[in-house]
Amino acid sequence: MRHSNKSKKILALFLVLMFGFVIFLAVMLYTAVHTRAIPSIYSEESGKAQRGSIISADGFHIATTQKLYKAVVNTRNIDPDKEELFIQLFSIYSGISAEEIRQRLHTRKGSVTLSYHISPKEAMYLKTLAFELRRLHVFIEYETPDGDRVLQGLSVIESGEAREYPYGKLLTPLLGYPRKIEEDGYTRVYGIKGLEKFFDEELNPQQNRTQKALRDVNGYLILNKKSDFKRQINGLNVKLNIPIAMQARVEAITDRIKEKLQADEIIATVMDSKSGKILALASSNRFDPSHITKDDYPSLNTNAIEYSYEPGSVIKPVIFSLLLDQHLINPYDMVNGHGGRYTMGRKTITDEHKFNMLSAEDVIVYSSNIGIAQLAQKLNGVEFTEGLKRFGFTHFSGIDLPYEKRGSVPSSAQLNNYLYKAITAYGYGMRANAMQLVKAFNVFNNGGKLINPMVVDSLVDDNGRVIPMQVQAPVQVITPATAEQMKRILIKTVNEGTGTVAKTPGLEIGGKTGTAHIAKNGGYSNNYHTSFIGFANDAKHHYTIGIMVNNPRTVYFASITSVPVFKAIVDMMIEEKYLTVDPVAAAAAAAEPTPSHPL
Repeated sequence: MRHSNKSKKILALFLVLMFGFVIFLAVMLYTAVHTRAIPSIYSEESGKAQRGSIISADGFHIATTQKLYKAVVNTRNIDPDKEELFIQLFSIYSGISAEEIRQRLHTRKGSVTLSYHISPKEAMYLKTLAFELRRLHVFIEYETPDGDRVLQGLSVIESGEAREYPYGKLLTPLLGYPRKIEEDGYTRVYGIKGLEKFFDEELNPQQNRTQKALRDVNGYLILNKKSDFKRQINGLNVKLNIPIAMQARVEAITDRIKEKLQADEIIATVMDSKSGKILALASSNRFDPSHITKDDYPSLNTNAIEYSYEPGSVIKPVIFSLLLDQHLINPYDMVNGHGGRYTMGRKTITDEHKFNMLSAEDVIVYSSNIGIAQLAQKLNGVEFTEGLKRFGFTHFSGIDLPYEKRGSVPSSAQLNNYLYKAITAYGYGMRANAMQLVKAFNVFNNGGKLINPMVVDSLVDDNGRVIPMQVQAPVQVITPATAEQMKRILIKTVNEGTGTVAKTPGLEIGGKTGTAHIAKNGGYSNNYHTSFIGFANDAKHHYTIGIMVNNPRTVYFASITSVPVFKAIVDMMIEEKYLTVDPVAAAAAAAEPTPSHPL
């Protein structure tokens, strides 16, 4: 009997063990065939690449990108007894008023964003605060309807990027402005106008940083040969040809004279005549790209290229050079000035200064509409149209900026008509922008060669590698001999003619004035565009400088509106050592008697 009981106990124990073993096998089988939430042995980190900067020729960062962070807290996790402590501390660390924080906390229950625009420095402080708040037990757990217990503290999360303009309105509207776009919860910046637009692809970030590797028990990455790593490649930096000191001073000149003339706008361009590098491109109408208001809308365009107009008498040297280059005239040929009034068909052409006879070159020196109207008849329609096109008119100037207006010239058929020919010869009936005119005049100061103006010098990556901008080969538009003849005539225009205010003893100064009515409602108003385009050279340096004044109200002659802007810029360039006055030539000029000329 005792033996039988013992056997039963052994059997029962065996069955229990077998049952346990079967359960064990079942659990193992279930575990093997079903997906399990096993903590990953890998960890991953990432970082967003940034948009490149725009940098002046003298090394100042004019446009930069700053990362933005947002601060998020779950209101259910804040201990009600310590809510005021949280509010006061967050206010101190963030700079946001306590009242504003209090209002945001009470807008809703759950996750609340306290700020979307936290700078990297503020983010660092707030991350320190988050640690301290945990240490002070400001946050408590709460239970979800599912029974889960949640404890979330203050989270500081990278949320996007913002474009910063440390120098405010400087270099606008050339610089342009960006807009913000939301991409997967991250705010990115894209260019809309100016350099920000033209170089948007180059400025944009190339590759975000990612690191995937084995992790230790604390979650830190263990970097080895098996780690997957992609480095952060930021957007390229755009390096300008424009030094900030030069630009700032030219802008100040345009501001001062605009106010004096009560003009709508003054545009000034300074270009290196040999390389085409733009050293200054200034407008009196500017805006702060970080804070654009409705009042800024008229100033958002780069009117040096986005505004075309009838140029007036500054076109005369271009027409004159075409005549010289084809040996159709001689500078010393005599032209009848008809006493300042000449009827050509149904059109009566007048001159501001009355002449009976004057030399062909004096047609330019004293800006005779009657003289150039007669001389231009020597060109046929094709020669006239194609000549203007060779100088760059109706074509993009090649400058590295978007949205340029190409302007227009009459067709060859139209310019076979003597009246079209006459009117276009003194700058009406065609349209050009200010940069096209500077590019065309540069031909006279560059041996007859046409070159493209360039705002940007190079692109630079994070490693300092420099990628120079591609420069288009110069195009010989007129012969060097013709260019030299034109240069001499434009110097005479400054010394004796309509541009005498621009004269600077000891420098080689030449140029041409232009005053043109503004077309309006199918006719011409009593408003004007005035221009002076010329050059300033010393023994080593050659610069082409263009000025356009839009609608001066106190006085409208180019000789007393545009020319003083040119002169002020040249004086500034002497002060800044861009130009050096020849003391011998200056002394000789001072000893010469002042020639008489028309006012």
